[in-house]
Amino acid sequence: MRIKKLNVIGFLVVLMIFFGIFLPLSRYLDIFGDNNVYQIDRYFIFESEINENYGWGDGFQEIDGENTDIIDLGVQHDTVYIGLDLSSDLMSLPGQYYLEINNPSFRSIELYRVNLEGLLVFCDVEGIGFLDSNDFGNPNPTFKITNSERWLPYVILKINSSEPIRFTALLSSESGFDSSFNKRTVFINIYIGIMLALFFYNLFLYFSVLDVLYLFYSMYVLFIALAQLSLSGHSYWYFLYQNPLLYEISIIGFTSIASVFAIPFVRNFLSTKERLPFFDLILKAIWVSYIVTFLLRLFGIVSLSYQITDINGFLVVITFFSIAILLVRRKIRSASYFLIAWSFFLLGIIFYILQTQGYFNLGFYANLPMLIGTALEAILLSLALADKINILKKEKEIEQAERLKALAENEQLVLEQNAMLEQKVRIRTDELEMALRNLQNTQSQLVNQEKMASLGQLTAGIAHEINNPINFVSSNVMPLKRDIKDIMEVIAFYRAAGEKEFSDDSRKQAKQLEEDLELDYVLEEVEQLLKGMDDGAKRTVEIVKGLRLFSRVDEQDMKKVDLHDGLNSTLILLNSTMSTKIRVVRDFEELPLVECLAGKINQVFMNIINNAVHALADHIDSVVDPKIELRTRALKDLVTVEIMDNGPGMPEHVKQRIFEPFFTTKAVGKGTGLGLSIVYSIIESHKGTLEVISEEGQGTTFKITLPIYQSTQRYE
Repeated sequence: MRIKKLNVIGFLVVLMIFFGIFLPLSRYLDIFGDNNVYQIDRYFIFESEINENYGWGDGFQEIDGENTDIIDLGVQHDTVYIGLDLSSDLMSLPGQYYLEINNPSFRSIELYRVNLEGLLVFCDVEGIGFLDSNDFGNPNPTFKITNSERWLPYVILKINSSEPIRFTALLSSESGFDSSFNKRTVFINIYIGIMLALFFYNLFLYFSVLDVLYLFYSMYVLFIALAQLSLSGHSYWYFLYQNPLLYEISIIGFTSIASVFAIPFVRNFLSTKERLPFFDLILKAIWVSYIVTFLLRLFGIVSLSYQITDINGFLVVITFFSIAILLVRRKIRSASYFLIAWSFFLLGIIFYILQTQGYFNLGFYANLPMLIGTALEAILLSLALADKINILKKEKEIEQAERLKALAENEQLVLEQNAMLEQKVRIRTDELEMALRNLQNTQSQLVNQEKMASLGQLTAGIAHEINNPINFVSSNVMPLKRDIKDIMEVIAFYRAAGEKEFSDDSRKQAKQLEEDLELDYVLEEVEQLLKGMDDGAKRTVEIVKGLRLFSRVDEQDMKKVDLHDGLNSTLILLNSTMSTKIRVVRDFEELPLVECLAGKINQVFMNIINNAVHALADHIDSVVDPKIELRTRALKDLVTVEIMDNGPGMPEHVKQRIFEPFFTTKAVGKGTGLGLSIVYSIIESHKGTLEVISEEGQGTTFKITLPIYQSTQRYE
């Protein structure tokens, strides 16, 4: 019942548009007849090239006047010469007349008239290759014809075109041409306004609902309008910058692009992939065919591109109508809208073909059926899309109502379960505490990852930036020492030779100069400066090496590493923050290479040693001989690393909570309480153990035990 009602409404809309728009418009344009317009129906094709000395009646073949309102020669690679018989009642009186060639795509069309002696006289040239020749602003080539006794009622057209040669020739009086041209301009502007309004309306809907269906349709409306404007020639003058090549490509190009958007729109709008898979495959094939057509035209294969376009159009009509009819029979609402809208487009095509075949004459308005058909199709499909929005709105309202109903049921269920919740408070409390601990662990891991990533990137970057210049300095210190030594040997030689060779005055002057320059002091100072530069360069090289060993930002897999390197690099990095009063004692035993994540283990060393440094620094005056001792031992499949300090130690209650996340004994703002928690999780992930041994006043020892081999090869 719903589909039948929709069909009745669609039929009423069709009648309203026909009687309310089409008939008044046709009456205004007077498209079914004009006494001031005559369509030429006698043509002559010349079999050889002509010139101004060519005589009328030589070498031409007359085309039968019946059913020849339109001449169609297809794509011609050579220049074509066509004669027209202007004999008609319209030209019975002398005066000015207009000859309009109803095809705007000709590159050039030259007009020759026949004088009383039967000779040809060149009069004018029109076409898209001659921008300044058309004084009328008419897309079609238009010539002024003066009817006088010195001319025979014949003209010859010399046509040069890369597009198919298909046209009708119209002869009109001056008043008839002006009236027709003004009406056509009004209609084209109305058409452009309607199509632009539909384009922006559907584009606005796309940005509102973000449904690609509206984007496909708005692009289709735009390019089908451009295609019609190219067929009528207006695109050449309006927006193609009067470029002949662009215009010729646009005739097939805009049609192909419009179809490239139309086919996805139909597939989406009618859901052919789910409802009609076979026809969906046909639509995909046609879509590919249109792309091929556009490419053929782009590369200058004109004739084949027009042939494929005609075939594609035939297939599109059959496929679209078959899909629409099948889905209408299934009572698909959107298919009924589509069928009605597409019928208007088909009617436009049929009327266009009928008038080109001579069944009726639209004169100047040959493209009118296609323009009206595309406009009505665009309007009705826009209404269909708007209807789809209403359907979606109703579906959303139903969905919201169902949700409200579900919410009401849930509320009732919650009220009924309130009594049960009181009995589960203890269980829920335990679960929340567990969730809190998990959250703290998660936060700890996140902070660990962020801290290691930032620290690794920072240290790796610093090491990389310092490495090159310090290598340059360190590699040049030794050559500089040798050079200075050579210079000093030369100075010593000069001194010895001067004592023997110089005169007394020269020796006095040299001695005075040495005293003024303090040469002995300068030489001693140079030696000290070179020694300082050498020591500084070596120290910087050690720091860079320590940074590179400590960062290891690119190592995300387990590798065999030397723990001593990690300890040494950590001490180098902490050297600047360590008081000179603190001694560092290394008690290293030979260790095997340990399978671990070097960067993570270095972070463990950094946190523990840094805490030891802070503990000693805070009590530097009260601790006798402050020191940090590092001890390593190998035990079968395990290794141990002990980090000991003789600081103040820690009470028992602090030792019990030392590995809890966010627990810290430092002042507010000086610690996050995450360092040892992170350390503990790293050692735990390496299947090791971390023990803390501490008493107040007896110092603190952290004992790390790690397996030499890991069972997994990657740290998560």
